Amino acid sequence: MNKVTLSINGKQIEAAEGSTILQAAKSAGIYIPTMCYHDDLKPEGVCRICSVEVEGQRTLVAACVYPAAEGMVVKTHSPKVRQARKTILELMLANHPQDCLTCAKSQKCELQALSQELGIKELPFRGERMICELDDSNPSIIRNAEKCILCRRCLRVCTDIQSVGELFANNRGWETEIAPAYGNSLDCVFCGQCINRCPTGALKANDPAPEVWKAIVDSDKHVVVQTAPAVRAAIGEEFGMPPGSLVTGKMVTALRMLGFDKVFDTDFTADLTILEEGNELLQRLKTGGVLPMITSCSPGWINFIEKFYPEQLPHLSTCKSPQQMFGALAKTYYAEKMGIDPAKIVVVSIMPCSAKKFECERPEMASSGYQDVDYVLTTREVAGMIKEAGIDFVNLDNSDFDLPLGMSTGAAVIFGASGGVMEAALRTVYEVVTGNKLDDVNIKAVRGLEGCREAEIDLNGTKVKAAVANGLTNARKLLDMIREGKADYQFIEIMACPGGCLGGGGQPFPTNPEIRAKRAEAIYQQDRELPIRKSHENPVVLELYKEFLIEPLGHKSHELLHTHYTAKTKKCKAPKVEAK
Repeated sequence: MNKVTLSINGKQIEAAEGSTILQAAKSAGIYIPTMCYHDDLKPEGVCRICSVEVEGQRTLVAACVYPAAEGMVVKTHSPKVRQARKTILELMLANHPQDCLTCAKSQKCELQALSQELGIKELPFRGERMICELDDSNPSIIRNAEKCILCRRCLRVCTDIQSVGELFANNRGWETEIAPAYGNSLDCVFCGQCINRCPTGALKANDPAPEVWKAIVDSDKHVVVQTAPAVRAAIGEEFGMPPGSLVTGKMVTALRMLGFDKVFDTDFTADLTILEEGNELLQRLKTGGVLPMITSCSPGWINFIEKFYPEQLPHLSTCKSPQQMFGALAKTYYAEKMGIDPAKIVVVSIMPCSAKKFECERPEMASSGYQDVDYVLTTREVAGMIKEAGIDFVNLDNSDFDLPLGMSTGAAVIFGASGGVMEAALRTVYEVVTGNKLDDVNIKAVRGLEGCREAEIDLNGTKVKAAVANGLTNARKLLDMIREGKADYQFIEIMACPGGCLGGGGQPFPTNPEIRAKRAEAIYQQDRELPIRKSHENPVVLELYKEFLIEPLGHKSHELLHTHYTAKTKKCKAPKVEAK
């Protein structure tokens, strides 16, 4: 690779040819502030906060898009640069609500942090401010355009990474607003990736914590909580712990201290999902069913296929997500086993995902006779409750999940990473079909954070070819292959979010490839540490079938654990983007 040599703040730096000034500076450990830039996104240079001075240039240039060149001399913090950045930020703040103390992003707001960094103590620009209507029309995402600084990070992740194309730069000049077209409310897949990229509080999840508190203190209610696999690998970040801290036992202790009557684990129904979904795959292979079969755990992905590829809905597994399976069992099997009136049971989910809020309110998700899951809290939101309760999370002792719905295997916990559902399913399908034990349960071919991956497994002479995708642009690539008859897969796993659930829209800020990789490492660490690593060996799941469900794909299983999906129309057609 060719190199260029340039000077930044008097330091000679060698950088790859084609690098931007920002990339060159980062490689040398030199700090340049940014706002519209994000590691996941193509740079656009719209905010100019990263402006630097280049010798020979009459004007400042945006470091995130300006190419580094041989012999270039750059100053990153000259008086001219500092004054320009300060003025840019003061203009942003002049059109920004001054409600920092009550903002959902308070103390995590990049605008707030940069204002402190640049020493802004007062606002010289005063006058009319943009007034916009709050969009809280859906159960997942609240959009407050008054807090938007027009960085377009939400727009770029929605279009480039997710290929949903729900957000646009509407109008011009003073009236510019990043919003759905034609004044529509959000009609997206609710994945929440826009929330995770937003530097301010312009986008946030719809937080049901006040309702959860009320349920907890209601003596007439029996409130149970379930925790998704990815939460345990990320919630520690909310308390200052490094990314990748595995805090399962502390998390259980904290939830018990909050007052939940039982602390259960969504991993239990992740194991159950493998029994149902694995048998569904085998049934399709034997009977000539619709192939490839595609996993149905990710609600953002389900919303995507319903809106953009409705003709391919028959490819979806009919299994509900583990969250919804849990809710159905909590208000039937658990209620019956414990002698509790299901009308008094409140099911709360702790999820890494904002789309789960939408999922639990779908009309199909009431097979228990009630709304199966009552409230969904994101990782960030339950961390807020723990802080509100004054719990010293970092110094908590470890404790175990409650039984019966707290027993799980390593196969279940890896659901949180892209490729985890596929690996868990293959561990079980291989042993069920061949009758042989897997010599090595680590099926590394399906692991990783790349957009698309392939693997092949031999089931006593029958080759099963599988594919894994994370991020909806990559899902689109696979669906287009199916549409064109080019997909020779039998089984496909799709997760809506980059990296899978560990990169979900409800996870701690910030998110980037390095942080997602560390969370994935924690999830696989948990898998290695658990004594049972295959879903079909979970003794409590086997007891559940014996006592209640009878058999996988049986009548009661179909009634409680399976569902159907519905073709939906999209108000605006998404732009065509090239899958990565």
